[in-house]
Amino acid sequence: MTSTEHVYFILTKRPEAPGHLKAGSICYAPEIKYKRRVHSNKVNVTPFDSQTNLDYAIDLDYMTELSAEHTELLLALPDDKERLQWFQEKSALQTAVGLSEGNAIIVLEGEDEMKGIIRYVGTVSGPKYKRPLAGKFFGIELQGADKGKGTCNGRYLYKDYFSCEKKCAVFVPFSKVRPLVPISLTPTAPEPPPQQQPEALLPGDRVTYFIEDKLGHGMVVDVLKEDGERFVRISTDMDENGKMGGELKILLHCVVKGEVSAAEPEKMDIDTPPTKSKASDPDTLLSVNSLVEVKLALRRSYGIIRWIGNLPDKEQTMAGLELDEDMGVSDGTFKGERYFCCPPKRGLFLKLSSCRPDSRFQSLSANHSEKMPQLEDTEVAMGHSTGRLETVPPISTEQVSRILTGRMKGIQGHCNSCYMDAALFSLFSCSSVLDSMLYKSTEPQDAPIQRTLLCDIVNPLRSKGFVDGRYVMKLRQQLEKHGYSHSFTTDEKDPEEFLIVIMHHILSLDPLLKLSAGGKVQESYCYQIFLDQNHSLVLPTVQQLLEHSFHSGRLKLAEVPSCLILQMPRFGKKFKMFDKIIPSLELDVTDLLSDGPQQCIICGNMAAEQCNDCFKDPVFSCTGFKVFCRMCSTQVHSHQQRRSHRPAALDVPKEYVGHHSPHTLTRDKLELFAVLCIETSHYVSFIKYGPSPEDWLFFDSMADREGGTDGFNIPEVCVCPEVGTYLEMPPAELASQAPRDMKGVAKRLFCDAYMYLYQSTSMCLYR
Repeated sequence: MTSTEHVYFILTKRPEAPGHLKAGSICYAPEIKYKRRVHSNKVNVTPFDSQTNLDYAIDLDYMTELSAEHTELLLALPDDKERLQWFQEKSALQTAVGLSEGNAIIVLEGEDEMKGIIRYVGTVSGPKYKRPLAGKFFGIELQGADKGKGTCNGRYLYKDYFSCEKKCAVFVPFSKVRPLVPISLTPTAPEPPPQQQPEALLPGDRVTYFIEDKLGHGMVVDVLKEDGERFVRISTDMDENGKMGGELKILLHCVVKGEVSAAEPEKMDIDTPPTKSKASDPDTLLSVNSLVEVKLALRRSYGIIRWIGNLPDKEQTMAGLELDEDMGVSDGTFKGERYFCCPPKRGLFLKLSSCRPDSRFQSLSANHSEKMPQLEDTEVAMGHSTGRLETVPPISTEQVSRILTGRMKGIQGHCNSCYMDAALFSLFSCSSVLDSMLYKSTEPQDAPIQRTLLCDIVNPLRSKGFVDGRYVMKLRQQLEKHGYSHSFTTDEKDPEEFLIVIMHHILSLDPLLKLSAGGKVQESYCYQIFLDQNHSLVLPTVQQLLEHSFHSGRLKLAEVPSCLILQMPRFGKKFKMFDKIIPSLELDVTDLLSDGPQQCIICGNMAAEQCNDCFKDPVFSCTGFKVFCRMCSTQVHSHQQRRSHRPAALDVPKEYVGHHSPHTLTRDKLELFAVLCIETSHYVSFIKYGPSPEDWLFFDSMADREGGTDGFNIPEVCVCPEVGTYLEMPPAELASQAPRDMKGVAKRLFCDAYMYLYQSTSMCLYR
């Protein structure tokens, strides 16, 4: 049923039954049932906040009917008490209904008042449970002196609702919003967001203007308004006839402050494709999210089509491009009307016929030493998967040299895709631990993303050892189309952000990690290692980092994870906490489990107590939690230096109570299968592909380039047995190794590690 097929109520008094419903609770009932009730003053309603779909018979004397608009506004408030309070503010509710995008408002945060403009009105997540409506929030871009006081850039829970500068946006319910000036109490049509602020242009400013096929520069003489339109008078460097000097009056939306390309000629030479038959006309292959190139100011520029359609006073079909560089004249608006969103100076509107498919993804001429593999352009452009729906196993140790190593191997990078290339290569080239996400049932709207991941990326990688960059771009376009980020196709992101979007938001994979903290279980997909300030680690192993992080956070594993994704401690991407980190080829998580038998670290008998105070005691081993049987605990803590310690009892499983020697106890261990590294904002990965110490691969999706500016990146996979040599060194010898003197690519692994990937060979069989 839709929202119009229901009737909505708010409880104004607490009913006698059921007892858990309170005044302020918002409920709904099917309209057909509401109208068909006979000689009854009671209505069967379902509370919005209930975890079940149970309905309750409530007397109408305890409820007041709500409109759908008021229901959405009230659902955005955090609790029933506040909902009831604001329900009684009828004028505030009606005013909020009249607010729309473009309205200037004041945001109330405690005693502070911040000025802003509404950029988004709507839900910021689906209904908490399956309900006909969800809470309506206001996305505000803060203005003036209040910029920088926000919490985000228009993004909430990995989804972009609008775009602005960092910490210049907030999402708030209607109770924290007031119109800056009184508005009509009836709903109004949304006002388009302003493309440029007139006050930003002052006489004397240097500007770039755009008229038809001309790109020019000049100086602002005046900003004026005529017949409701804003114009800029510009003293041009070159007039419309090509002569030096002159003056033009140009619409404000065609002018941008600053010089987009000061050193280049003023003419815009549009590179028109040669005439072809209709079947081969590139226009027929171009659609929204197509990668294209155009020729601006005697040079090629590249971008993505964000919009196709007709513009006022333009007969031809037009395209709105988001360019890779600041060569545009807008942020996706045209004559005050927004057609798409992009950063300032990246937006450009021009004829669709002036766009060509991005030649960097076309096969190059024969005089190039390396060629892009031939692909079906039409299927890529149309969004179809060319790969077959089949199961291809990971590349085995014996197949690596034949299938995976060499130039033009791995996943081809393009346009800041290295974070995604490295993550996908690490997860799927030689491991099947997360293959379940490729085959699990999913929602119809998410199935194309899953199919692209399986058929166009994972299967070709495992069968041919190469994935063309266009298919990764196709995946990025699909993610962007879903609304998780408008910059998925252009900007660099963090691998964990991409993985969480894929695993959680798209494919709804069960969380990989379950942590126990204070008796409560928390779920996650990745674990960020944090350390307290008093740690004494200098050249740590991953095992030590994980144990210290769990110790400082008082955490335990609720169960053995099938896949454990660990983010190394860093201060952002550029600042590392440690000069080197030693990879632990195995992670022993036995002592990190909240349930299960453990062995005394001294005698090996059944442990009964754990002492957090002994964790950093140098007398004991430098790794592992310090657990003891009762006898050893008594002896250890009889020492005068440990008498103040407070050991805590362990939860020993009932089946082990009374046992003293768990000599048959097996240790729970995870094995390392990949490492993602970052240096100067570029991600690469290492793969542990076999049992031998030398079985290591290094992958770089942009190892080389062919063809210069108009060429393409060459990915490369190479063996790096030197890694095994360094791992076998004693810690003291490894610490003495100067990074610049380390052989091959080993320095990247030890010094630049960003994310470690571990798998349980036993648990992945059941997940």
